Parts: sequence; structure tokens; C-alpha cells
Amino acid sequence: MASRTRRSGPSSRARGGSRRRRLPMRLLLPLLVLVALGAMLMLRGYVHSEILADHRVGPPAANDRVPKDILKGGPVIDTRNGKPAALDLPDGELVLTFDDGPDPMWTPKVLDVLKKHDARAVFFITGTMASRHPDLVQRMVDEGHEIGLHTFNHPDLSLQTKSRVDWELSQNQLALAGAAGIRTSLFRPPYSSFAHNMDNNTWPVTEYIGSKGYITIVNNTDSEDWRRPGVKKIISNATPKGGKGAIVLMHDSGGDRSQTVAALDDYISGLQDKGYRFHTLTGALDAPSAHTRVAGLESLKGEAWVFLVQASEKVTGVLVAGLAVVGVLVFGRLGLMLILSVAHARRVRRRGFSWGEPITEPVSVLVPAYNEAKCIEQTVRSLVASDHPIEVLVIDDGSSDGTARIVENLGLPGVRVVRQLNAGKPAALNRGIANAKYDLIVMMDGDTVFEPTTVRELVQPFGDPRVGAVAGNAKVGNRDSLIGAWQHIEYVMGFNLDRRMYDVLRCMPTIPGAVGAFRRSALERVGGMSDDTLAEDTDITMAMHRDGWHVVYAEKAVAWTEAPESVQQLWSQRYRWSYGTMQAIWKHRRSVFERGPSGRFGRVGMPLVSMFMVVAPLLAPLIDVFLLYGLVFGPTEKTIGAWLGVLAVQGVCAAYAFHLDKERMTHLISLPLQQLLYRQLMYVVLLQSWITALTGGRLRWQKLRRTGAVGLPGSGTGMPQQMTEKRPVG
Repeated sequence: MASRTRRSGPSSRARGGSRRRRLPMRLLLPLLVLVALGAMLMLRGYVHSEILADHRVGPPAANDRVPKDILKGGPVIDTRNGKPAALDLPDGELVLTFDDGPDPMWTPKVLDVLKKHDARAVFFITGTMASRHPDLVQRMVDEGHEIGLHTFNHPDLSLQTKSRVDWELSQNQLALAGAAGIRTSLFRPPYSSFAHNMDNNTWPVTEYIGSKGYITIVNNTDSEDWRRPGVKKIISNATPKGGKGAIVLMHDSGGDRSQTVAALDDYISGLQDKGYRFHTLTGALDAPSAHTRVAGLESLKGEAWVFLVQASEKVTGVLVAGLAVVGVLVFGRLGLMLILSVAHARRVRRRGFSWGEPITEPVSVLVPAYNEAKCIEQTVRSLVASDHPIEVLVIDDGSSDGTARIVENLGLPGVRVVRQLNAGKPAALNRGIANAKYDLIVMMDGDTVFEPTTVRELVQPFGDPRVGAVAGNAKVGNRDSLIGAWQHIEYVMGFNLDRRMYDVLRCMPTIPGAVGAFRRSALERVGGMSDDTLAEDTDITMAMHRDGWHVVYAEKAVAWTEAPESVQQLWSQRYRWSYGTMQAIWKHRRSVFERGPSGRFGRVGMPLVSMFMVVAPLLAPLIDVFLLYGLVFGPTEKTIGAWLGVLAVQGVCAAYAFHLDKERMTHLISLPLQQLLYRQLMYVVLLQSWITALTGGRLRWQKLRRTGAVGLPGSGTGMPQQMTEKRPVG
């Protein structure tokens, strides 16, 4: 039976009236967070040329439609007034040009060398790099260098439409405006070289760009530093002949530029000694500056753009760090589960293993029930069939569907009904404890059935006087549906394998409400069941640890429970579990600083529970986020391979868990779908729980609808069985 608080009063909605349903903040905030993260990743992919990038390079073409004056002219091409002109630099004037930057590693080193020799240069920046490193663009301007455009993400413009050319220019200018507050009239096409290499494909683009007010700058001296031919060769290639002026092509980005930086120092000093002057382009031509200050809306748009790009870089960095953390946690948890579950199985399955003297004394079984009419009969009959002496107490918590009457009409020996006004599950359990006859108390949900051996197996660990509570092996009974099969995998792998691990580490976080046992004395020492949290089972388990009791796992104490069969009900259940677990962790937070058993649990159990049950599931969506991102924008084959590798590790753990629980492996066929679909739902639920906790929201309990689909062990209607249609419960 699910945990609950007291039922709320009448709805504030008027009878017969209607109220517009607003999206709750606890749903709206996760949605906004996911949309914002998606937008940040898309922006990141955009500025890293992973989205909308075109890396094609056009083949050589004829040049018969290119004016002869351009083919034989200088590297400065002006087509702004419709009359093409090509200019050379005066003798002795050198314009160093650096393409593809700014680069955070190499551009500062280039700037340092230029500053050392009081030399000026022109940097043809790409919008992608300028958006990511605006401080370097600002430094270029502050130190007297000139900026030119090199498009946003470096496509061959001869293969692009006019609208794409416009977009490349405008986005490049936007990045420049945001980085340094200026515009520029200088432009260099990607993949350009000498003027005589202009052809019938590139010339129309040059004319069009001139019509937009830009001067196109190519080069007439190529250092070929991109080939990394060695320092001496770079200097030789970049040295003009006969004292002529030149525009020299170098690169400050796009790869390893250590040779460029090393060559630059000797190159500048050597040519300065020969009388060469290193100017900006407009300085060398004695022309007005190519820079124009921007203001108003244009400046604000540029600043906003750079801010968003910087935010996307930082968010992505955090996400990558989170991915590394979740990778360590996921694989660490899987490794611990495998190793420690093997140790647990060997310990409890070895020949002659015993918890102590066999427990034969009678046991009180408490069944808190609220509107369980559909399944309470099967629950009680399964208990009466137990091979261990028991008394059964059904605590009817104000049911309105005749649950108590159904139990009384059964007339089964050893079964009592205790009625109370609706007060919630913790109150019902405490009422049951007060009415129980025996010192060993088993608790179960009203939608669960026990096998005949369950109670006996569940109480045997009490042969060890240090044991205060025992967790049983809860299994999904209605596993024939897809959502039931996914929960079945989760129960066997995520819950029961976990419990073996936590048993060995002596920090089991939760005794499942479906099947657990307690010493009365242990319950009394910790004050009984508390309604401080929505996860009273986790709360009482942590309290047991802090009081010095051992909490262990009894693998043979099998209980069959009815899992939610709709997404809405599953959401409601897991939302409560997640939020309740956070409440319990927060309630017992002081154990981290205490001594003795409480301190041991606080410094061992609490970190593990927090990391594996809260932090790791919260960060785990990053695996799927980067999977999707890699499939769309990244190296698809490597991305798929990495995901399949993670799935294979999880499959190994799941297969081992199924082997330990003697479950059929056929249900693991749905494991890939579970990883793709079911886990995403759990992620959103946990995120919603986090937001509820952080915003101080209070979660309202909603009872799950039951069908009674989980039958008696060994009966024709037993486990698993397809569930029937559910009806709302008031």
C-alpha cells in the first residue's frame, strides 16, 4: 500500500463549474530547464561549426570571366563602386595577416611577439572563434591591430547562396560587435590565396561582397605555415623579394601553430632590420581605418550574442563535468554491485550458513489498508497459507470501499481487523504495532501477496541479536505489460542487487514497504513509524542504522507486489519515492557529524545513498543528452559504440541479477527500450522532486489505483498476470 497523508478537504473548485488547468510549477520548471539546456547545446553546436557548417571546397574552375586587371593586379580588391580595382602595397610595407582565429592557445602568443616588436597586423577572424573568445578580439583592437571578417564558420562561399553569404557576413559582424564594439570593412574569403587564382566561381562572390561595402583582401606572399614545414621554411616563404611590399598570409588558429610563433620572432626582427615596416592594411595604404564603432541596438545585440555564447560554453563545460561525474558514479555503482553482490550471495548461500538459532516463534504481520477492496482478499489468503505461525492484523485506515468488511467476511483464523479514521500509513502501522501480540513484526502493503515461505525466510536473520530489521525480496507481479517488464528489470537489478551491495556495506537505505520485518524493541527505541517524510520506509531504516541496529537482506523472502501500469500512476509513485528519499536524507543529515553507529552510517551510508540514489540519477540524463547530441551533430559511429558499451555493461549486471533471483532472461529483451524510454521518465520525476524540494513545495499524496491482478502463489490467477482496467479511487 502506498504511503499517504491525511486526505485533503473538499476541492476549492465549485460544483459543476470548471477551472482552467494551469501547468503546475513543478512541471513547468523541469520543462523550462530541459528547453534551456537543449538551447544551450544547440548554440554550442552552432558556434563550434557542428550545426549548419559546410566543409565542402569547390574544385578549380576557368577564369575567363574574371577581369584581367584583377588577375594581374594586387591582393587588395575593391569592387564597391562597380569598377573593379586591385591595389598593391608600397615598397617596404608589410601587412602580416593571420587567419582563422582567435585561438586561446596561439593567438595570445602571436600578440605577445607582435607587441614585443611594436608591429601591427590584420587578424581575419571567424565568427565562431570570436564569439567564444571575445577577450582576444578586444585585445587585438586595444593593441592597435586591424580586424577583418573571415565568415562565421568558414565555408567556401562559391558553393553558397546569396542568403547564406549574407548570413555569414552578418553573423561575423555580430560576433565582432559583441566582442569589441566595432564593425569592419575588410574581408578575406576562406580558402583564398593569390589574386591570379580568382576564377569564374569565386569572382561573382567577390563582386557581391563588394556591393555590400567590403574590400576583399587576399595575399601575395604565403608562408604556408599551415603545412608546418619548419621555422626556416616559414621565414623563407614569408619574405618578399626585392624590397617590395606584401600581404603575408599566416594562421593563428586551425591547428598546431607553434612553428608560426617560433618563426614570427626572427622574421619580424630580421625584416625590421632591413627597413621593412609592419602596418595594418589601412596604415600601409594611408587610408581611413576599416573599423567603425557600433552603438545602440546593434551594440546590444552583439553583447547579448556574446553573452549567450559564453553562457553556452560554461553550461556545456558544466555538463561535460557532470557527465564525467555520472560516468564514475554509474560504473562505480555497477562495479560495486557486481563485486559485493557476489560476496553477499556466497556468504548467505554457502553450506551451513545460519543467522543463528532458527526462529520459530510466532510473528505479527501488519497489513495497513486503505481502499484495497480489489486485492485485500488475495493478500490475506496468501498470509494464512504461510508455513510459519503468524497473526494477521489488517489496519483499515478509514477505507470507503468496504475493505474491512471484506476481510471480516472471510472468517479466516488468526486474522484480525483494526479500524481507525483515516490518518495515513505511518499512523496505521503504529496502531498495528500497538495491537500486535508478538515481538517480531512483519509489515507489508495491502496490494502484495506472500509465498508460503516468505514470513519464515524473512524472520530468520533475527537469529542474530544485532539485526533490528530485515528487507525482503520484492518482485513485480504484473510484469506482462511493457511498463511492467521495465519495472521488473528495475526491481531485480536496481533494487534487489542494490540491497545485496548495501547489506555488505551495512548501510541499506530502505526496507521496502511491500516486505519488511522489525524487532518490536528496535521500533520502540527509534519511536516507531514517523510521518515526517513521504518515505516512511526509508526514514525508519535510516533511524535503525543510527540506533546501531544491523539491517540485512533476505533474498528468499519473496513478495509479489502490484506495480503501477500507467505512466501517470508510475509518475505519481516515483515522484513520492524520490521526494520522500530526499526528505529522509535531509532529516538524518546530522548523522554525518555524529559518533558511534549514527556517525558510521552518516559518513558511509548517507554519501552512498545520496550519490547513488539522488545525484547519479539526477545527472544520468546527461548520458542520453550527449547521446542524442552525438547522433545528430557529432561522430555518430563513436557515439553509438559508446552507448552500446554502456548498455552492454548494464546488460551484464542485469543478467547477473536475474541469475541470482532465478528469473527468466527473456524479460531483458526490453532492456534497451527501458534505457531509452523508461529512464527518461525517471529522470524527469527526479528533477521535479528536486525542484519541489528546492522551492519549498509540499507534495500531495495520490493513492495508486489497484486491480488485484497479482494472484496467490501457485494459483491459476497468480504472478505475473495482465492487469485489468483501473477505476479512480476517492
